[in-house]
Amino acid sequence: MIMELIQKYFQNLTDQQLTQFAKLQELYHDWNLKINVVSRKDIDELYLRHVLHSLGIAKVIQFVPGSKVMDVGTGGGFPGIPLAILFPETQFHLVDSIGKKIKVVNEVAQGLGLQNVKTTHGRVEEVKDTYDFIVSRAVAQMETFVHWTKGKIAKTQNHPIKNGILYLKGGDLTEELALYTSAKIYDLPNYFEEDFFETKKVVHLPMKYKG
Repeated sequence: MIMELIQKYFQNLTDQQLTQFAKLQELYHDWNLKINVVSRKDIDELYLRHVLHSLGIAKVIQFVPGSKVMDVGTGGGFPGIPLAILFPETQFHLVDSIGKKIKVVNEVAQGLGLQNVKTTHGRVEEVKDTYDFIVSRAVAQMETFVHWTKGKIAKTQNHPIKNGILYLKGGDLTEELALYTSAKIYDLPNYFEEDFFETKKVVHLPMKYKG
């Protein structure tokens, strides 16, 4: 039943991807008992509130093979882990300043056999690399997030939309995005019919390379 939710919106999954998505429930349930990274209520609706929500980014963009994506403030691995399953040829770098959360992410990635995930326990400002896109799930106001991730966007463009930030946000963003006239908002109810997504959005903010 839980997998039907993913397959409803992503039909062309390989057997390996189906197996990996199916294993998420058990892995997160087991690890959450030891280290609480997902709220008790949410663990029962993991596929709706975390997995499918993370995959909302995949409705906006298809990452090309060889691209690099950083997930800032990944928490228990969202949106990075579901996206890493969906895009096995894209490299994902999951960053969080809380060590126990990164421990869970490492264990889940290992349990799934994900070869395209690396993690850093630390602050994003300390990361020296550059990426095609930086993804996150509402860890801070956009202005703060832009400041944190300054200088982390790669110069070479490989996608139909410009390199930058892909941010999962909710509610009215008029005030928060007032400074960012180039930001484009994608409403998730256009892609997912469940009530949970009623106010959920993906914000794409193109960012210039700073050499």
